[in-house]
Amino acid sequence: MLLDGQSEPALVGPWTMGRDKKNPKPLDTNAFNTLVKTAHEVVRRHEQHLQATLHKALDLSTASGNYRVTLDIVADEFDPHALLSALDEAGQRVAQVKVAASFKLNTASAQRWIEADFAKP
Repeated sequence: MLLDGQSEPALVGPWTMGRDKKNPKPLDTNAFNTLVKTAHEVVRRHEQHLQATLHKALDLSTASGNYRVTLDIVADEFDPHALLSALDEAGQRVAQVKVAASFKLNTASAQRWIEADFAKP
């Protein structure tokens, strides 16, 4: 099944052959609706996975306060990069820097960035 405007199929599956073993068995309404629902779920899971791989966040408690550090990867064909941001307890952005798309966000790297007064790593 292809989603309108997409080049890749959302769902690929076998088609049951009819009694004559030459022509495919026609789909009834319920079977077609089930296939459409399944294809929609597959596409949605793919979108959720892509979002999870392109966005990371963690919460840190430091001597200077509590921060939420986020890493948003911008998957650009010509200039792939990521935006490293820090939010304070009120949700206000304290700092944001552009880093390489290969930057690994973990507790240690976020802690070093905060301790360096949010200088570009």
